Amino acid sequence: QVRLVESGGGSVQAGGSLRLSCTASGMILSVFTSDTLGWYRQAPGNERELVATITGASTNYQDSVKGRFTISKENTRRRIYLQMDSLKEEDTGVYYCYSASHRLWGQGTQVTVSS
Repeated sequence: QVRLVESGGGSVQAGGSLRLSCTASGMILSVFTSDTLGWYRQAPGNERELVATITGASTNYQDSVKGRFTISKENTRRRIYLQMDSLKEEDTGVYYCYSASHRLWGQGTQVTVSS
């Protein structure tokens, strides 16, 4: 059974950095390597929105995070990362990892940015 487990959330002041990790336990390496994996976030009262995706070496970002966030992956560890720099209060929310091949979500990790 495949599971996505996120970690790395927390509280930080505006301008700070956090690094999120998501491990796809139980996923076959060949599937992970070609999968479209992504990070989404949901702020209170808002719909879940795409933050960034990665497919192979190709990446895609929401406009509001371009130049501040970087998505990457480590195939042998079945892991993706989201490096978040220059964080803003509006980046606050629960961040979820997603696998397109399995249509699977992680449990989410809270990110809180304060002024």
